[in-house]
Amino acid sequence: MEQVALTIVAVAVLLGLASVLVPLSNRMRVPHAVLLAALGIALGLAAVIARDSHFPGVPSAPLLDFGRFQFDAEALLYLFLPALLFTAGLGIDIRRLFDEIAAVLMLAIVAVLICTAVVGSALGLVSRESWLICFLLGAMVATTDPAAVVAVFRDLGAPRRLTILVQGESLFNDAAAIAIFTILLDVISGSRAVSVWDGIRAFLHDFLGGVALGYVMARAAFWLMRSLGGALIAEVTITIVLAYLTFTIGERYFDVSGIVAVAVASLTVAAYGPIRLSPRHWKMLVEVWHHLEFWANSLIFMLAAMLAARLLSEASLDDMVLLAVLIVGAIAARAIVLYGLLPGLAALRLIQPVDSRYKAVILWGGLRGAVTMVLALAIGGNAHLPAESRHFVAVLATGFVLFTLFVSATTLRPLLRLLGLDRLGPVELALRKRVMALSRSTARAEVEAFARDSNLDPKFVHALVAAGPVHDGEIESLDLTPAERLQVGLLTLATREKALYVDRVVERTASKRLVAILAAAADRLIDRVKTGGVAGYDLGAQDLIGFSRAFRAAHWLQRRFGWSNALVQNIADRFEILLINQLALRELDKVNRKSIRVLLGEDTSAALGGLLAARIDAVRDALRAIELQYPRYAESLRSQYIIRAALRLEEADYERKLGDALISPEVYADLQRDLAQRRRAIDKRPPLDLGLRLAEMVRRVPMFADLPSGAMAAFGRMLRPRLAFPGERIIRKGDRGDAMFFITGGDVEVQTQGGPIRLSDGDFFGEMALLARGPRNADVFAIGFCHLLALDAADFDRLLGDHPRLRTAIEAAARQRASESLA
Repeated sequence: MEQVALTIVAVAVLLGLASVLVPLSNRMRVPHAVLLAALGIALGLAAVIARDSHFPGVPSAPLLDFGRFQFDAEALLYLFLPALLFTAGLGIDIRRLFDEIAAVLMLAIVAVLICTAVVGSALGLVSRESWLICFLLGAMVATTDPAAVVAVFRDLGAPRRLTILVQGESLFNDAAAIAIFTILLDVISGSRAVSVWDGIRAFLHDFLGGVALGYVMARAAFWLMRSLGGALIAEVTITIVLAYLTFTIGERYFDVSGIVAVAVASLTVAAYGPIRLSPRHWKMLVEVWHHLEFWANSLIFMLAAMLAARLLSEASLDDMVLLAVLIVGAIAARAIVLYGLLPGLAALRLIQPVDSRYKAVILWGGLRGAVTMVLALAIGGNAHLPAESRHFVAVLATGFVLFTLFVSATTLRPLLRLLGLDRLGPVELALRKRVMALSRSTARAEVEAFARDSNLDPKFVHALVAAGPVHDGEIESLDLTPAERLQVGLLTLATREKALYVDRVVERTASKRLVAILAAAADRLIDRVKTGGVAGYDLGAQDLIGFSRAFRAAHWLQRRFGWSNALVQNIADRFEILLINQLALRELDKVNRKSIRVLLGEDTSAALGGLLAARIDAVRDALRAIELQYPRYAESLRSQYIIRAALRLEEADYERKLGDALISPEVYADLQRDLAQRRRAIDKRPPLDLGLRLAEMVRRVPMFADLPSGAMAAFGRMLRPRLAFPGERIIRKGDRGDAMFFITGGDVEVQTQGGPIRLSDGDFFGEMALLARGPRNADVFAIGFCHLLALDAADFDRLLGDHPRLRTAIEAAARQRASESLA
């Protein structure tokens, strides 16, 4: 009972002290973990001093209590790691992560292996410990805490992709490092055989098994949430159950990496949570997890620092030398990744090049944090290891973490000053001057108008607002080149575009899932503008209205296997995304004419207007391609969007009436229930028919109109329905001819030497290569969504043999096209 009471008192006091340090951390502009570690060391040293000596009149009992505070090593893993990893995953934009997933996984896994090898080899050469223990320590210090670097990148306005890269790498290298740590610990304890291939197989089993378990558990959690009726407390509780249950059953019952499972579960929740939960519920859920992370981080750092104080009081000069070797090895391993691996990935176009100054920030700001501390505490309390090995690992791991906190973290700001990253660039300085001048001018005009309306003495008002006069020339001048003005304008538009998409969720006029896709696309657009200016903006705009990888995969499944459901979903998504994008672009055009023109000048506004006009035209053409092929669906979806907007306006009117006390809260609640019922009625999308029913498509081809019904049925079995999307190359010049195509809906363009030829409903193409038994002589592109019937080469020969009339018509058309091509 005494130990329980001591534990409660210790935890309560430590959390209270951690809370007091938060405002101090903000005021000193140092990471909270630095102050936690400093306080923990102070408490640990005080406990050691109180244990070894007694000063008259000084109450030492509380300090001795802290000195006697014990914790179970394995309990720390189960208590703290799920909270830390789950919260880290919630903060990652999963769609942006998939943009960088190849680089993230390579950096995470390869970086952990490099750190394990470099640090382990360096320590193995200079220490008396076994190589396995040294490699174990190398895996422990391979985990990185990106908090400091991410905060710096956000302050600097660095490309968002760098933040995603650092966060994703940290999450997955935690998982990879702990998986390697667990395997090495099992080998050292004798529960696993010493074999490279067995180690690789165990790592893949743990890692991939954890991925599968985490995803399945997260989807099961969302299935359970659907039955909770939107109860916030229950939804948050389910995610806590998910994190701890996934970790425990992964480690104990499925023999896979519980760490990887928790990481994947958190990413799955991050992907589906904002879509399945209301914005308010999602925000509260994330806040609860941040509270759990704060408690876990605080306790880990302070407990580990207290342990470090005890260990460091017993450390020798040899330990300090080994710590120096560890620090040099870890920094060298990180440098190999940043300056050796990243340029290689950039050369392979897996990532965009990273500025050398940002690499320096990532290198020096690669703090080791809570995960390394937890592993150090676990090793320190592991009775299966010799005392010398526990001392070696615990002292060096905690010492390295303290070095990154007290040296790297505290010198990161001076490093920024040295690299010139703490100062506004010429563009930002000029823009700041312009914004200040405009804002002061506007404020002065509004104050003078207020003074006139209030009958205040004009001389008195003028004296107050005359300080720091703003001249017309100051407002007109902006010391930027035209290219710099244009880039500033594009960044403003791209940032505003993302905000407009988010507003659609708040207004409940668009699907949260599709808005999340658009918001991620806007983030990519911002990054492209930062690195590529106008050219980057054009590329980002093209990507936004282009056909996604998911669309192309669904299209391939339909063409290869006849599976249409995924393609129907993607076409419907595409139409709604284009519709939302079109409305946002029109709003941006107003922003450009109203605000950016005043800020950046008439010429810049005109150039931006041209870029926006081109995007509006491209979106309009993309929408028209769907509307021409599926007019009823397009009309239904537009009507649905208008109804949603009307419901939002109606809801806003109810809120105003409630605020003016024109209706009672009871009436307002009843009106809200009616709105919710009507929203549910229109939330379901109208059905989309792809129009790929074979019998109907065959009847649309005039050439087949005179075929007997029996021949029609036999011929129909030879044909395969196919949907071509706008811009798709259906036939490539020079390829071997393997099929001909009949158009049953839409248009295609044949690019011949004599110029493009347009074919439409009832026409056919691709027959010339089959007749001549030669290569294709022209490229053929779909102009819009196009319905085609494909006839394979073998069936083509059978068709010509069985139906002379069709053979004559096809050969005559081929001869005519050949003569036109020669002419």
